Amino acid sequence: MKAVAFTQSLPITDSNALVDIELPQPIAMGRDLLVKVKAISVNPVDYKVRQLMPPENGTAKVLGWDAVGEVVAVGKDVIEFTPGDQVFYAGDLTRQGSNAEFQLVDERLVGSKPKNLSNDEAAALPLTTITAWELLFQHLQLVQQLPNTKSRSSEVLLVVGAAGGVGSILLQLAKAITGATIIATASRESSQAWVKKLGADYVVDHSKPLEPQIEALGLGQITHVASLNSTETYFETYTKLLVPFGRIAMIDDPEQLDISQIKLKSLSLHWEFMFSRSMFNAADMGEQGKLLSRVADLVDLGYVQTTVGHSLGIINAENLREAHSQLESGRAIGKIVLEGFDA
Repeated sequence: MKAVAFTQSLPITDSNALVDIELPQPIAMGRDLLVKVKAISVNPVDYKVRQLMPPENGTAKVLGWDAVGEVVAVGKDVIEFTPGDQVFYAGDLTRQGSNAEFQLVDERLVGSKPKNLSNDEAAALPLTTITAWELLFQHLQLVQQLPNTKSRSSEVLLVVGAAGGVGSILLQLAKAITGATIIATASRESSQAWVKKLGADYVVDHSKPLEPQIEALGLGQITHVASLNSTETYFETYTKLLVPFGRIAMIDDPEQLDISQIKLKSLSLHWEFMFSRSMFNAADMGEQGKLLSRVADLVDLGYVQTTVGHSLGIINAENLREAHSQLESGRAIGKIVLEGFDA
């Protein structure tokens, strides 16, 4: 089968940073699905693994943790899916990724693809959706409600870095199935318009001090913070804005945090990593597949939209090198997707 892989950590400008190769087609066993990959999207984790985790002994490592495809074979212990099912998933960081014609993935990590989206539109969703869902409902523990419920809760959610990939899904989920009042941060006019479109009730500029802007809204104290970037910069501000027993959940990697600041208000701090369940074979690993299927229903009902930025064409090394280059430069807007392989 065709695949794109790397064997050593090289700058993305090097033509050998990602290369086209042929690999044996894998065989589904146990609870694995064999999926024929139709479309993928690319995330920062792809280039971080390429840069920081070179394969041992020059073996070929296939990256990619967002995919849409068709189940073509199943292991003997599979109970949820059958050949022909259309699925989407982010997969497992410890296994070969989705930049290949065929991929093995544990069925518990897989959801049914949204029916109303094309393959590339659906491929933009899994990793950021899982991250946002786990952050909102596993860590922050916001109260869920039915999507057609209009009642407001007493929850006030601050989303910092709201215009990025995770924020773009998180805002939609919070708007659709919680009663929280949502404050998003964005600095550029285009970003502010984007987060308002996706569900923010109020927008503040994170390039200016947050505390006076939020106090001027007259909403009272914040109850929850979703910190999607620059946690180290805003951490002290969070402790001032939050109610006693408030919650902070982050996804970035601050170099240092003075967690003694959260003691006086008995605040809680949570660190989301969406690969934890698959990496450690968690007993509740199936929650990822369930949440993906739940979000697919929300997509088909019109409550959640895709976050595709643009497509770079077919899946091959040249196009994936360009995708990594754009992500590394920080100039990508929305999710980068690729679809199909050469004949």
